[in-house]
Amino acid sequence: MRKLLTQNFALQRLFMAANNQRILKLILFDCRLYNMKMNTFITIDGCKIGADFKPYIIAELSANHNGDINRAFQIMEQAKKAGADAIKLQSYTQDTITLDCDDIDFQIQGGLWGGQTLYELYKNAHLPWEWHGPLFEKARRLGITIFSSPFDFSAVSLLEKLGAPAYKIASFELIDLPLIARVAQTGKPMILSTGMANMQEIHEAIDTARSNGCDELVLLHCVSGYPAPADQYNLKTIADMSKRFNILAGLSDHTIDNATAIAAVALGACVIEKHVTLDRAQGGPDDSFSIEPRELAQLCSDANTAWQAVGEVSYERAESEKGNAQFRRSLYVVSDIAEGEIFTTENLKSIRPGFGMAPKLLNEIIGKIAAKDLKKGTALKPELIR
Repeated sequence: MRKLLTQNFALQRLFMAANNQRILKLILFDCRLYNMKMNTFITIDGCKIGADFKPYIIAELSANHNGDINRAFQIMEQAKKAGADAIKLQSYTQDTITLDCDDIDFQIQGGLWGGQTLYELYKNAHLPWEWHGPLFEKARRLGITIFSSPFDFSAVSLLEKLGAPAYKIASFELIDLPLIARVAQTGKPMILSTGMANMQEIHEAIDTARSNGCDELVLLHCVSGYPAPADQYNLKTIADMSKRFNILAGLSDHTIDNATAIAAVALGACVIEKHVTLDRAQGGPDDSFSIEPRELAQLCSDANTAWQAVGEVSYERAESEKGNAQFRRSLYVVSDIAEGEIFTTENLKSIRPGFGMAPKLLNEIIGKIAAKDLKKGTALKPELIR
């Protein structure tokens, strides 16, 4: 670190200007990033995730089970059928996430869940502890990866017993650094959602994860609105996030269709997370901002197509173009020309197909003489010019 600062006068100046602990921490973190090589991919349950691999699609079950484990099973089956790579749960109870309290701080004012206390909302929405085992077993039978967002240490312990291959930190928990540290200490890959977070909070979350042993990280750009308007997503943040924090980046999408997610893939997102339900009309807590199975199937297909279309920088002729090169423009005789006759703009033109000389040579050839009799429709070649 000292050597880096000695070599970099700009960093020295920043250190001198750092008159409070917050700025100092950010500078120290930036210095570590300076020498840190970004993972080109991470691996979850044997699946590689990164820019060189197809987008990793996470089907978020959330509260869409609506209190029925069989409905949860059905969502998992539909996610697998649609082509999703993983099912994600949320592991909390009303008692691990909030208090049974009617004070104003605990009352939800307006919005999708208005009129309830936090305790009432989470009591109705939570995934019972005893369901986790059967859901993990169902995922194994289906052949789909399953992991969860833990909301406290007891959830991490439960998920470790079940063999969770990865963890997701929800946007609302990104500032819970002790929780992030506990998850990082499992040594499993971690996905961090960044809804509502500012740059300092993201810095702190990443630093906490890495300093506690997590080397496989993905940041998800997120807007924590339910649903969230597409015009508030600022998807350019994804590429900036990856560069700024030296980390893989993706999108947690709460819009009501797939357009934002597909655009995110085109802008570099390697992970897409989307809430999934069986039927939005059934009125569950999260139904209104979730997609249905047919939409998930379309997302999986279109995200892969978008990733393939991004490809790499290339100015070479594409394989699919090669057969059509013959239909490019070239120089053709458009009226009969006798031997010794001068080429003019009336008897020689640039037209399709492409078996003649290049159109850029037209002005050089005008005024020159035909080496032999040329019929209309003759592709001009160098040996036909004298």
